[in-house]
Amino acid sequence: MKRSRLLPAVTWIYVVWSLLPVLIAIRFAFNEGRSRTTGQGFSLRWFWTDPTLSVRNDPTLASALEHSLVLAGLSMVIAVPLGTALALGLQRWRGRGSGVSNVLMLLPLVTPELVFAVGLFLLFTSAFGFIGLGTTAQVIGHVTFSLSWVVLIVRGRLVMIGRDVEEAAADLGAPPWHVLRRVLLPLLGPALAASLLTVFALSIDDFVVAQYMASGADTTTVPMRIYASARAAPTPALNALVTIMLVLSLAALALAWVLGRGRPVEPRA
Repeated sequence: MKRSRLLPAVTWIYVVWSLLPVLIAIRFAFNEGRSRTTGQGFSLRWFWTDPTLSVRNDPTLASALEHSLVLAGLSMVIAVPLGTALALGLQRWRGRGSGVSNVLMLLPLVTPELVFAVGLFLLFTSAFGFIGLGTTAQVIGHVTFSLSWVVLIVRGRLVMIGRDVEEAAADLGAPPWHVLRRVLLPLLGPALAASLLTVFALSIDDFVVAQYMASGADTTTVPMRIYASARAAPTPALNALVTIMLVLSLAALALAWVLGRGRPVEPRA
């Protein structure tokens, strides 16, 4: 049977069309001049060599990048342990209410981000007014919407591992804490690493939640800075900032994919 060439052609057209704007933005991040539409040579000026306008030397751009990294780091540190504990509980829970809990855990994945952000905004400005808007609210928001991803990743690994290994360790006299710390967590290593990097990628690219939870210039993230500057007359430093964010996100996702392919656990005969 002759293979159709239409589907591969349509696929490649879509891929090229999707990547073209990104590649153009990256190209002008290395422009020598200030133009973002006309090629003027190749330079790293907008990354760090320009004394006032580069990402390194512009305090507003550097602050936005630093705050984005802080939010991503805090989200990783909080969301992954909580998500792992939640995944273990949901995977082992078979009593009344377990089905409802599993459905509720998936809600952040299907809830429109704008609706989610507005709900958090109302929550932190009314019921939880003592917390208020700012970095704490941004971290809570990022942890909340990334928690479901951690649960999915860790539960997938738990299904692969099965209960046999834990039961064997318990039969050999290992107390529950040792089973968790010395048997289960090492086997969950690839899933935990993939969860960390996935949370990083989700947090560092988020705009809607960070925007609604922000309280001022000191809580501006890179996506917020890009949005605020894109319609003005920005220099190619904005392209350089976008390029840095893209590289960080792609690196995190690629590493998460590699680590998430952890070798399956095969029971020994």
